[in-house]
Amino acid sequence: MSERIGEDVVIVGAGAAGLAAAVALSGAGARVTLVERKPYVGGRAYSYLHPALDEVIDSQHVLLGCCTNLIDLCRLAGADKHIRWYDEIPFLEPGTDGAAARRTVLKPGWLPSPGHFASSFQRAPMLKMRDKMGIARGLTLFLRGIPADDREAFSEWVRRTGQTERAIRHFWEPVVVSTLNDVFERCSTRSAAQVFCESFLRSAEGGRFGIPTQPLSEFYAAVAQKAESQETKVRLRSSVECIERTPDGEWSATASDGTRYIAPTLLLALPFEQAGKLLATIRDPTAAQREVIESLERFVHAPITTIHLWLDREVTELDHAALLDTRIQWMFNKTRIRRREPGTTANGRQYLELVISASFDELRKDREQILVDAREELARFFPEARAAKVVKAAVLKEAQATFSVTPGLDKFRPNPDIFDDGLFLAGDWTQSGWPSTMEGAIRSGRLAAEKIADATGDSRRFVTPDLPPRGFMRMLAR
Repeated sequence: MSERIGEDVVIVGAGAAGLAAAVALSGAGARVTLVERKPYVGGRAYSYLHPALDEVIDSQHVLLGCCTNLIDLCRLAGADKHIRWYDEIPFLEPGTDGAAARRTVLKPGWLPSPGHFASSFQRAPMLKMRDKMGIARGLTLFLRGIPADDREAFSEWVRRTGQTERAIRHFWEPVVVSTLNDVFERCSTRSAAQVFCESFLRSAEGGRFGIPTQPLSEFYAAVAQKAESQETKVRLRSSVECIERTPDGEWSATASDGTRYIAPTLLLALPFEQAGKLLATIRDPTAAQREVIESLERFVHAPITTIHLWLDREVTELDHAALLDTRIQWMFNKTRIRRREPGTTANGRQYLELVISASFDELRKDREQILVDAREELARFFPEARAAKVVKAAVLKEAQATFSVTPGLDKFRPNPDIFDDGLFLAGDWTQSGWPSTMEGAIRSGRLAAEKIADATGDSRRFVTPDLPPRGFMRMLAR
């Protein structure tokens, strides 16, 4: 069976990159078909009804104020009203002998950027003076801009700049592991520097912390609805198995049920391993296509594990917090975060999600051990959790949650128009200018849309500019 339902563009993959490209291109008047093998959109940003618990769970994603393209796409789709924004970031140190955790709150003050966090940073009890001096020295190096070379591992940068063990555990590690989802040895200094420049130095707005108040599939469904309102045809449960160039120079994507989606332009908006599998089905690949297939062998995944606990009582009044000196990087109090969403009821209970980034150890542990460890860790921060009863619990392991921004990888990340033959690429792993984040995925989709438009003589731009530097950063930033 053959369908010419996307006469201008067929996009394979309805994750963040594919959705962003579909909204951009259909908004510009292109006839777009968006094909997705799963029964929902959003890709790895998804939620689902846990069959045993009768609860919808997901792996919590967050936004920062510097995620200009993600924020803009949410605004276009009307999903921005389902984002709860925070200006303060609480860091908790575990209590001892049953005492409550010690809290440090980082928040912007009255000083102009890059000094907007200076006041709360100076008062931070989680750090000693020597730790703070080392951190300040390290951040000062990033004032010169993001390094052009990505070959240095962040572990080497930390050693080279003389960061203390406590500074690593209480500042550098919580931020880098949470945002880049990997250990220092597998993160380039360039990617880490970008995180700190955008969220800590350039402006106070860039460090704002946003949490979706809906389950992720509902949240990103609004983006798909925006695309459909612009005449994009969305085809779910359609798994593309192979792609080929037709005799008349168009592209054909054949699904497992035999359906062929044919258009002059084909965009693969997929994770790197899925993109590689489809590229490998091309009968006579070009040199550029072979080069990309070979380069994908250098990409590796990093996992995320989330623990979901429904407790019979409230154990914390915080909406979220970074947890220090533990395997758990972040706590999200989803009862409070979602409290204003229709149909949300607490009933005296509390739903917490605990996030473990770079969770390589957890991949080898069974569910029960992960839950036991999580409960013990949780009680170190919230003593009330010792007496609380776990009403329901779930563990979600995402073995391929993100790609790792390993040192030296940038030169192998392809541009969206590398093939120059009507076949384009998108995904957070491509040359988006950002590391492995939702913002990187959205940017990649919009960059691909720009290149597709360029190929038809349309010079319009879809990428939202970065936040401008504020305060003294206007003079310091390059």
